[in-house]
Amino acid sequence: MPDVNVAPASLKCKICGGDLVNHYLTGACVCAHCGNKWSLQDLIPDYGKYTRVIDKMNQAQELLNGKADVAIAGQAQLMFKSAALECSAHPDAVSSDLMRMCQEGEEQAEKVKHYAKGQMYMEKKVFSRALSELEKIPGFRDTDELIVTCKEQVVIERKKRIPYAIVVSLILPTIFCLFTKEKLGLPLTIGIPSALILALGIAYAIYLNGTLAILLQILSFASAIPLTIFLILAYGFHMETGPAATTAIVAPIAVIVVLALKPERKE
Repeated sequence: MPDVNVAPASLKCKICGGDLVNHYLTGACVCAHCGNKWSLQDLIPDYGKYTRVIDKMNQAQELLNGKADVAIAGQAQLMFKSAALECSAHPDAVSSDLMRMCQEGEEQAEKVKHYAKGQMYMEKKVFSRALSELEKIPGFRDTDELIVTCKEQVVIERKKRIPYAIVVSLILPTIFCLFTKEKLGLPLTIGIPSALILALGIAYAIYLNGTLAILLQILSFASAIPLTIFLILAYGFHMETGPAATTAIVAPIAVIVVLALKPERKE
């Protein structure tokens, strides 16, 4: 298999003897000294054996130059890998050049994938996810401008979440406060400040909107109905806290089970 660390193919200008810069995808080279252009076919006698590889690389590059799309970028990536594999049949400097170009093409395809995902999330207005993808490829196309836009939108989204975060963050601390009062005998003068500190931490986590925020929201919503039932039974109907807590937990589960086992109604 050609070594990508092999020195690039070195060709000389027929007029001034200067080094030629090879442009394999166009089949031409340009003198770095005098600017004259030459056909690689004329300078490399067996250049025709690379035609299939170069055609595949050109097709892959055309795909990447089009609209950013994850599937298309993946297709281009596979084409570059296939072209690189075909180069293994020609262990020479030209093949090593082409191998390097294929590696660069694969890296570009990976960047296009992240770029396409970033654009997709922006269209869906999921700016935090878009920002995560785009920050992986700074400097690629207009990524830097899109990153700035995403950061601005993330701040706006977070500000909108503040009232929601405050309300949701009170559920779990309320349960904590009631538990410490009823089961541990902790006075409310200690339980309430502790619950408020806990609520502040939960609200901040939900404000940041990450994996922890999702988990806290699930726990909060799952606890909201049992908490409401407990408060009604224990403080509205003055039921003992033990039976009230048991009822608050068992009742919602029983309702869910009944609804799940209920046969579908035939029309």
